Amino acid sequence: MEVLLSTIATTTGSSSALLATTFRRGGGRLLLRPRLGSTPRRAALKARASAEPLEVCAKASVTVPGRLGDCPFTQRVLLTIEEKHLPYDIKLVDLTDKPDWFLKISPEGKVPIVKFEEQWVADSDVITQAIEEKYPEPSLATPPEKASIGSKIFSTFIGFLKSKDPSDGTEQALLSELTSFNSYLEDNGPFINGETISSADLSLGPKLYHMEIALGHFKNWSVPDSLPHVQNYMKTIFGVDSFVKTQALQEDVIAGWRPKVMG
Repeated sequence: MEVLLSTIATTTGSSSALLATTFRRGGGRLLLRPRLGSTPRRAALKARASAEPLEVCAKASVTVPGRLGDCPFTQRVLLTIEEKHLPYDIKLVDLTDKPDWFLKISPEGKVPIVKFEEQWVADSDVITQAIEEKYPEPSLATPPEKASIGSKIFSTFIGFLKSKDPSDGTEQALLSELTSFNSYLEDNGPFINGETISSADLSLGPKLYHMEIALGHFKNWSVPDSLPHVQNYMKTIFGVDSFVKTQALQEDVIAGWRPKVMG
């Protein structure tokens, strides 16, 4: 994979207002995937990889300068771009001191935000759908009847993480959602859409990554051995090449959740 690192010296106001390092990625894995199909299809994907990169604004690490931050929704977008073999530039923004240029394109000051044909688009749901429609191959579409599988895990994880009462039922609520997901994977896995990874996995994977790190750190809790299919699913997703490339540092995940746990 070609990786080009360059520092962007665009600032408005305080020079510390922007931490924006651009990573250009594109198509390096194509030669390693003979299953992509016909030669014309491979040629089309290579041509796409050399096209103008998508611009992505993302949270910067708060622990290591120049590293990607801990937003699971941004990782979802980056996973989608990676799995579509699209080139992209990441602009890492210090969200504790948001620069004026960023607030002009993202008035709410939120990430991720991606530029499509001169228009900045927010919200990971909207962004990933736009990418799927514009670049349908390889398909990451999840059948509608499977799109909500595991969708309640994240909210129940947050409830348990923030809980200070061991008997309030939040742990059981999380275990209930994980047990349901375990049963689904047992009958339908290894991925949500069967044998192939899909958009649902790219959405859920980063959330499970945060769950594993945050609950392990703040509550000394992990997915129980009685849920082996969930454990295997997490191990598989976390080991995917695109996931490893786009994951946040554990220290950033912990730092990101600390205010919610301590508040």
